[in-house]
Amino acid sequence: MAPANGPQKKCLPADRQSCFIAGMIISLVNSKGGVGKSTLAGNLAGWLASHGRSVILADCDTQHSSSEWISEALPEIAVVRLSNADAVLDQLPELGMEADFVIADGPGSQTETSRALLMWADLAVLPCKASMFEARALDRNTAFVRQAQAIRKGPPEVIAVLNMVGRDYRLTRDMRDAAATLGLKLAETPITLRQAYADAPGQATFVWNMGYAAKGAAEEIDQLFQELFPEITAKCSSDNDRIQINRKP
Repeated sequence: MAPANGPQKKCLPADRQSCFIAGMIISLVNSKGGVGKSTLAGNLAGWLASHGRSVILADCDTQHSSSEWISEALPEIAVVRLSNADAVLDQLPELGMEADFVIADGPGSQTETSRALLMWADLAVLPCKASMFEARALDRNTAFVRQAQAIRKGPPEVIAVLNMVGRDYRLTRDMRDAAATLGLKLAETPITLRQAYADAPGQATFVWNMGYAAKGAAEEIDQLFQELFPEITAKCSSDNDRIQINRKP
């Protein structure tokens, strides 16, 4: 047990085998662009903050999509932009001491920055679409993670998330088979291709605040994050501590 006045331990959600002191650094990485890293990063930052956790969003993508979104949607979340691998290596561990969670939104093409994120991450989330091109990219990204794990002799924990899933469920099954072949844990909850996810940043909000039209998106994103972080919602003592889906038309 940590001292009463000291930092609290948090357990990694992927398999709960590791605990550590201070903030959890969660890196969303994929060397391929257009897989929804910023969408997941922004929603995760908002979801954790909505459950009473202090959050820092580290935007490591040159497009700055997630930082612009969060700065407008939830200004109380601290936003930091880390423009290159050196900035990530130098600043990310310090950020980890300043909040319960640091959400690092990785770039889509800067491999060195993605590698740097893996060197400090406690948990690596690999968003991927369901396609054969993505299966090949998943192989490359898994190799990056394994290299970081070998250097660090353990972390980061890693989990892949099927994102922007369309109607071709055969490809979804193919991606699950590909992840299993790579020995990669794949989240049970996929995120489907919905207009609400694209609309939320432009409206400076989150899907759970967008009414009935975004109800499906709000429910599945909440289900995914509850799967990844069951200890967050388990500690909620009342309905006021949980995300409330706005059901107004």
